[in-house]
Amino acid sequence: MNDAQLLRYSRHILLDELGIEGQTRFLQSHALIIGAGGLGSPAALYLAAAGVGILTLADGDRVDASNLQRQILHTEARIGQWKTDSGLAALTARNPEIQVIALHERLEGEALEKRVKAADLVLDCSDNFATRYAINHACFRQKKPLVSGAAVRFGGQVSVFDFSNAQSPCYHCLFPNGQEAEDLRCAVTGVFAPLTGIVGSLQAAEALKLLAGIGRPLVGRLLLIDALTQTFRTLSFGKDPACPVCGGQGTEDR
Repeated sequence: MNDAQLLRYSRHILLDELGIEGQTRFLQSHALIIGAGGLGSPAALYLAAAGVGILTLADGDRVDASNLQRQILHTEARIGQWKTDSGLAALTARNPEIQVIALHERLEGEALEKRVKAADLVLDCSDNFATRYAINHACFRQKKPLVSGAAVRFGGQVSVFDFSNAQSPCYHCLFPNGQEAEDLRCAVTGVFAPLTGIVGSLQAAEALKLLAGIGRPLVGRLLLIDALTQTFRTLSFGKDPACPVCGGQGTEDR
C-alpha cells in the first residue's frame, strides 16, 4: 500500500478490526454487483470509495428520467446511456484507482455462471424473483457469498448467504418457488428514495465485512426495514433439508 492509499483509507486503517490487513483485502478483492439501480447505486459507490479493487457492474437497462429520484449513480446528463456506462463514470470519478467492468446486459445462463465464478462475492441488487433465484443458484454452485437486498414502497430487506459454510441456508430456503409474494416493481408500486440508499448501504457493509472476515454477517437472518416507522426487525431462518437448491446434494439445475 503506497502513501496515497494510506491517506485515502486512513479512517479504515484506524479501525482495529480492519487495519492495513483488512484494507489490503479490499484492494485485492473483486465484487460482482448485479443491478445498477436504486440498490446497486449506493452499494457500488460505497464499495468503490472503500477501495474494492475490481467492481463488475451488470445491468441491461439505460438511464431514464424516472430513475433519478433514487438511483444516485446517474445524472440528468447521462439519461439514455447504459446504466453500467453511467455507473463506470461515477465510480471512477469517486475512486480512479479501482477497476470497473461495465456489462450492459442481463446476466443469465453461462454468462452469469462465468461472472460469479470470477468474483469473490456477489451483491444481488436486482428487482425480480427470477433473477434472484438464478443468482442464488449460480452462487451456490460456485460457493460464492451472496448479499441480497430488496426495497419496494417503504419496506426493505437484507440477508447474506455464505455458501462456503455448508450449514448456510440459501435464498430458495427463505423464499421457496411458488411461495413468494408477487413481484412488486417500483415502476408500478413506487419506492421511497432514501430506503434504497439504506438497503444498498447495508449491502455494501455486509459485503465489506465478508471480504475482511470481520463481524457477524446476516447469515441465517433476514433484516426487515420499515422506513415509515423507522423500525428494524431481524428474523432468523434455517437451512431447508428439502431445498432443491442447497438441501442434500442440491440437485436442482444440475
